[in-house]
Parts: sequence; C-alpha cells; structure tokens
Amino acid sequence: MSTSTFSAAHRRYVKSLYRRMLTDSLNWTIHRELWRRRALVIRAEFERNRNVHDPRELAVIFDKAEADLARNQHPDPVICELNLVGPMLLSLIHPPAPLFPGGTKWYVSAFFLTRCRA
Repeated sequence: MSTSTFSAAHRRYVKSLYRRMLTDSLNWTIHRELWRRRALVIRAEFERNRNVHDPRELAVIFDKAEADLARNQHPDPVICELNLVGPMLLSLIHPPAPLFPGGTKWYVSAFFLTRCRA
C-alpha cells in the first residue's frame, strides 16, 4: 500500500482538471483519431508534473493549467444529445397514441427514453 502526501480533495481537483482539459480538447476535434493525439499530449503534461510535491510549485502549475484551459475553451461546446431539457423533454412526456400501438407506454427516466408495458 502506497502512502500519498496529497489529500483526497487534491486528487479530485487534479482528476477534474484532467477531465475538463480532455473534454475541451474533444470539443475542438471532430475525429477521435485526431483527438487521441491531443489526449496523449495532455496526459504527458500531467505525468511530467506527477512527482512535484512543493505546494507553491503546484499552485503555479495549477494556475497555468487553469489559465490555458480558460484561454483555449471552445466557444460552442458539444452538448450530449441525451441531455433532455426544456421543450425537448416536454415533447417526449406525452407522445401521440398512434405512434405506439399495442399498449406500450413511453416515459422519460433519468435522461433516457425508456419503454414499459401497460
């Protein structure tokens, strides 16, 4: 079992920063093959700073990473199609009866269109 000098909050912050950087880079790229190269560069940056234990140096690294993320953030990020909110959600709650013959009812449960038998 390895001991870590970092708190759980620090690890959560680093994971969150890593995920945000990957998500933002995916917003800029259409093809996954091209995005994968950028993902490997991001991973290499995190691995390069893995053994930094000085809190002041870490603060500088985090500030630089957050500034880079804010500067390069995509102006129109991709939003998942399963994010059913607003009018789209309301249109799925009560669909017309002829669309679903045989007594099948449709309802929305936790962002997914699901089916149940009446």
